[in-house]
Amino acid sequence: MGPTKNAACTLDAAALDTIHAERIGWQFRSTPSALSGLTLDEAAASRPKLFDDGFLGPVVVLDAEALDHNLRTMSRWCAARGVQLAPHGKTTMAPQLWARQIELGAWGLTAANAGHLRIYRAFGVSRIVLANQLVDPAALRWLAAELDAHPDFEFSCWIDSVHGVELMTRELVAIGSRRKVDVLVELGAEGGRTGARDTATALAVAQAAHESPALRLIGTGGYEGALSHGTDAESLALVKSYVDDIRSLTIALHDKGFLDDTEQIVVTAGGSAYFDQVADSLTSGWPDGLDVLPVLRSGAYLTHDDGFYRHISPLGESPRIDGVGTFRPAFRAWAQVTSMPSPDLALLTLGKRDASFDEGMPEPQLLRKPGQAQEPLAGHEVTKLNDQHAFLVLPADSPVEVGDWIGLGLSHPCTVFDKWPLIPLVDGETVVGFVRTYF
Repeated sequence: MGPTKNAACTLDAAALDTIHAERIGWQFRSTPSALSGLTLDEAAASRPKLFDDGFLGPVVVLDAEALDHNLRTMSRWCAARGVQLAPHGKTTMAPQLWARQIELGAWGLTAANAGHLRIYRAFGVSRIVLANQLVDPAALRWLAAELDAHPDFEFSCWIDSVHGVELMTRELVAIGSRRKVDVLVELGAEGGRTGARDTATALAVAQAAHESPALRLIGTGGYEGALSHGTDAESLALVKSYVDDIRSLTIALHDKGFLDDTEQIVVTAGGSAYFDQVADSLTSGWPDGLDVLPVLRSGAYLTHDDGFYRHISPLGESPRIDGVGTFRPAFRAWAQVTSMPSPDLALLTLGKRDASFDEGMPEPQLLRKPGQAQEPLAGHEVTKLNDQHAFLVLPADSPVEVGDWIGLGLSHPCTVFDKWPLIPLVDGETVVGFVRTYF
């Protein structure tokens, strides 16, 4: 079974219900002791207040309104642009958020490794794209059993070497897999990550897959985000050229007869930085009669951020797409000031174990003094993180004092979610839900 035009991606509702029935306890380090023993749904129904009901700092929260806005904005744009979305679930590893994405029309979910596959399938994800090669024998044995046991499960992964094709074929034949594994030739580029580095290599890989008794070649894929971190004309042109090369490769595979029987040819690229460029290239330039399914794999759009994606996203602070509302940052970290060893320095209860720092330091945005309303905080900067401390540099007239709470914007959501197994979903300072992650 290959990709189907009309079948919707689904999840297992009963598996999702087990999340809501999980009970809060000590294992969730920021939750109030008063909520211990309650299920996630019961705790959310009590509508606890973030600062008045015993949440422990540091705590990272998700803004419910911003999250919903981003989900709906991306869904509407993909539908209008004529592309499918298989968001990279590894960004969140949160089945509750996957469910929202699927409810809003996601064609499937993207995974990064074999461990992800098992978690996705534990929650019944029916269509998965593995944006990686899969050559581990244990993983292939698991996959073959899963495919054989579930005829409605659609799976595809990438291939970028003849040897990789041979390894997959040898293992799948040896275990007697009844279903062929769908694969896509990955085209890479110099300076990128995985993927065949030139068309000749990609064609050789495709031919090997076409001739394999255990594989079925259904399309092409790639990742443009590793090629550039800029939005200048040269950077955008580089991305366009690369995605155009993926299209050219796809046409060549079709012309050579390497693409096996499938309802549509899957062509996939697109992280959260250049999905506009990818959509432009993958929805144009195809020969008449070639039935192509363009699939984006953006994941970080869901929460956006206050750093890397704010600067580079097509729907960030300098949008490259007209007529669409920009994304809103949905993450915020709250940390308390516990020490002021000098007039120009405060130490916060937040560090590398709590917040992302690989694409920029947390950004101080809000001040909340005990018992008072939040107020904007300007002119302050986090210059360094230790494991459990943030160094907040203070201007001469800073109102910050020991005991205050600082609200921080975060950059790069992929390295925030993994630090928090349970994240409060908030409306203002009221907790309206909890998001469970599985890393």
